[in-house]
Amino acid sequence: MARVANAQIINRLELQAFRAGITPRTKESREWFMKKASNLRSINRTNLMQEAPVKKKSNNVTGRMYMFFYDPNHKDTLPYYDVFPLVFVIGPAKDGFLGLNLHYLPPLLRAKFLDALMDIQGRNLTDNTKLDLSYELLKKTSKLKYYKPCLKHYLNKHVQSKFAEVPAPEWEIATFLPTADWRKRNRQKVYNDSRVIING
Repeated sequence: MARVANAQIINRLELQAFRAGITPRTKESREWFMKKASNLRSINRTNLMQEAPVKKKSNNVTGRMYMFFYDPNHKDTLPYYDVFPLVFVIGPAKDGFLGLNLHYLPPLLRAKFLDALMDIQGRNLTDNTKLDLSYELLKKTSKLKYYKPCLKHYLNKHVQSKFAEVPAPEWEIATFLPTADWRKRNRQKVYNDSRVIING
């Protein structure tokens, strides 16, 4: 399996997909990126946050996708947690914000969730595109049920870095990159629990 320790992984995968004749933002492209990502053993998260087209920000905007380093409150009592979330911001919450951390879903369900989100948004994505999301919409839309294990309350004072925004044309690449950094338990335990929550 390939080891990816340097930057520009997003641009490289985008170029490979183009050369392979993959049409962006289709079921075929999500399957292609999911397969490519499964062959990546490790990624330097700090370098990824410096990479174009990712943009560093000091704050977050509802409906956009961000990567950041996070040290959760009450981590000693949490069963597990991800210190490098990949989040769609839903909106403000007490002392922070609500976000959907896609890392809580296994890749296949992640693809289905992204599909459902894109159906709502539309497929014509630009760097300025953001999702028109709310907690109320997530709760009442059955095909968005995958949100349940992903929804987290992030506290601003526990964010350990600037926010790195992933522009919309790169969402499906970033979604499948193996960047989750789980503590206390492995990803299989997380995925199993998430399936139970979704099927609840």
